[in-house]
Amino acid sequence: MLQTLLVIAIGFLPSLFSLWIIRKTQRSRLRMRQAATNFPVVQERQNVRLVAGDRYYLEGVGYLIGDISCKFNARSGYIRCAINPDGPCNGCRHYEPKELAGSEKKT
Repeated sequence: MLQTLLVIAIGFLPSLFSLWIIRKTQRSRLRMRQAATNFPVVQERQNVRLVAGDRYYLEGVGYLIGDISCKFNARSGYIRCAINPDGPCNGCRHYEPKELAGSEKKT
């Protein structure tokens, strides 16, 4: 009779061990999930500061940054241009004035 109870107890040990591991894993996952939800969201472009006079409002478009007379201006409120997105526009060596639609080139 004692041998039968010993065999049954040994038979239950792997399943009890498995249930213990599953519970331990669930608790650690719950703690990790709570830590992830409480973690503050970091903004990507926190180091970029707009220079005074660097922001323009264009009717029908919204706020634009950078030199709007430049050919390479992105016409966006987030980046200045394709060549120098973080700026500054003052003294940029890639500056080219924008050509007007009505002007013709003289040859």
